[in-house]
Amino acid sequence: MRTDGSRNRAAILDAAREMVSEPGELHLSAVAKKAGVGQGTLYRHFASRDDLLAALYTDEIDDLVDAAESLVAAHAPDEALRRWFERLAAYARVKVGIIEVVEASVWADMSSTTHDKLGRALTTLLAAGVESGQVRRDVDPRDVILLSWFLAHVGADEWRDRVPRLLDVLLDGLRTRER
Repeated sequence: MRTDGSRNRAAILDAAREMVSEPGELHLSAVAKKAGVGQGTLYRHFASRDDLLAALYTDEIDDLVDAAESLVAAHAPDEALRRWFERLAAYARVKVGIIEVVEASVWADMSSTTHDKLGRALTTLLAAGVESGQVRRDVDPRDVILLSWFLAHVGADEWRDRVPRLLDVLLDGLRTRER
């Protein structure tokens, strides 16, 4: 893709990312306007709203997965896991908007690849925690994915108060305990 094409695609995704968490239906014409591109440019990159949302979802997951390695390299395992969960929570706010507008068949296809990607990221984070003695050995990535699904069910009005507390409970449950 040419530089201007890449720049336009990124601008469209940035605009959609910002707009998808706002109330109301996501209109492609509004996304194009916010991105500073014409509708033809938007449709060259994304033939439909579902295509745009699928790309947004995939980019968000890829960013989340890529963060695992850099967080483990830069922080103690327990802090890396905490920071990763904070990113997951921020992502979940966007995901809620995406789930509401993507058709079930599209969501099912994307969901299967998402679990594999998140599983790899969590394997990295959990392995670092187990190696350091900070994370339980009996927890696997699927356990954590299942436990973190609460993020998709927290309402916007309670997000600020409830999510930090729930993340603390989740992280406390992953830590090793002296017996």
